[in-house]
Amino acid sequence: MEVTVRLFAMLRERAGANEVRLDLPSDARVRDALRELGGLADGLPLVMAVNREYAGEDEPLSAGDELALIPPVSGGATAVAHARVVDEPLSVEALAERVRDPRAGAIVTFTGVTREVERLEYEAYVEMAEERIAAIVADAIERHGLCAAAAEHRTGSVPLSEPSVAVAVSAPHRDAAFAGAREIIDRLKAEAPIWKKEVAGGEERWVEGERP
Repeated sequence: MEVTVRLFAMLRERAGANEVRLDLPSDARVRDALRELGGLADGLPLVMAVNREYAGEDEPLSAGDELALIPPVSGGATAVAHARVVDEPLSVEALAERVRDPRAGAIVTFTGVTREVERLEYEAYVEMAEERIAAIVADAIERHGLCAAAAEHRTGSVPLSEPSVAVAVSAPHRDAAFAGAREIIDRLKAEAPIWKKEVAGGEERWVEGERP
């Protein structure tokens, strides 16, 4: 059976391709696909996803499955539980407008901007990242009683001082709004399959991250 393996960030550079196709036995599991890839992932604490759901090495594979190998992530856009990952400049003002609500007494926004380096290069597993961010936003709405919430993350080249991620939430009271915004950005950076490369002085370096 044929399985497609999606590759990102440093794995994509090692392989010289965005994806590879493997011909595996009908009873193959994730570990069999990893073995077939040889030393491609050596030295990286990977997390795997099958059809955009995190999975372990024992997860069975079926013909036509998409297996994504996710390196440590370094690290949305309508209100409520929708999220976007976009290859264009972000507008925190537009994001704040999306979460305005007559029930809200507070709107909190957060932007993360490029600092200290010439630019950051972001790469994402876009389909899974959007689903993951949307789930994070929905969790925060429920947990903190938010009126609305939205998050966006940028891909591609983000110059010095420009925003790469933006979050906006509205809530009846400021405590809930601050707590909801903080939860969204913290979880987004830890869980969404997004990677960044620092570019400065002619040198490039993938930023080390953590396992989702």
